Amino acid sequence: MKLLTLYGGNFGERVIRNLVNDSEFCKSCDPLCTHCKYERYCYAESIIGTIKLPAPETLPDFIDDPDPYIPALPSADIMIATEIHPDILMELPPRLNDAGIKGLIVPVEQSREASSGLAKQVGERCSALGIESAFPKPFCSLDATEGIIGRFVSEFGIGIPVLEISVANGVISSVTVKQSAPCGSTWFVAKKLVGAPAHSQQDIRDIVAEAHHSYPCTADMTVDRELGDTILHRAGYLIRSAVEDALSL
Repeated sequence: MKLLTLYGGNFGERVIRNLVNDSEFCKSCDPLCTHCKYERYCYAESIIGTIKLPAPETLPDFIDDPDPYIPALPSADIMIATEIHPDILMELPPRLNDAGIKGLIVPVEQSREASSGLAKQVGERCSALGIESAFPKPFCSLDATEGIIGRFVSEFGIGIPVLEISVANGVISSVTVKQSAPCGSTWFVAKKLVGAPAHSQQDIRDIVAEAHHSYPCTADMTVDRELGDTILHRAGYLIRSAVEDALSL
């Protein structure tokens, strides 16, 4: 599967660096880094392009003609577009169609990035052109098993965190990351869980919350009207649920 990324901010760069498993990317355990994730995967050969656009806040509130802001797109299977100006995002579906791109993922880490109304309009334009689309809020809520987006989740191993946990003598002895949050935070949480009491739900929740905030998560800390909570909390609940599911708590 060939992936194209279009991004306008730091979160897009973080996802890319996690996918290529850049050895200088995660510094959360520095100077105690044990390189828990490095050399385990690298999707660099599957990423055919990374295109940096101007950050939305540097552009006018309304762009009458977004076409000049969108460069020629190479052919790919799927695109991740994050931190993109709304008017540019609206113009993407026909451009994807011209490039033969059949899937669009628009992660929403900040409420202001893509309102539910904008997501609906872009999704409808995609659907009319036979393009699958997803607007996960946050990106680590992406849950798909079918179609090209399901194939993306399976091949790149990112989306809702999935863990496999081994327990010995009541203590977590090892944690295997089967599917990671796109930002890579799942690996850090997994490392922090080793040695924790496996049957104490409160201890587990405290460890997960501390690790999740220390990574740190890039999701919005203001209340999102659609979720009725912050996107940051939503991300925290997802990794906590993944851990508790793996432990059957």
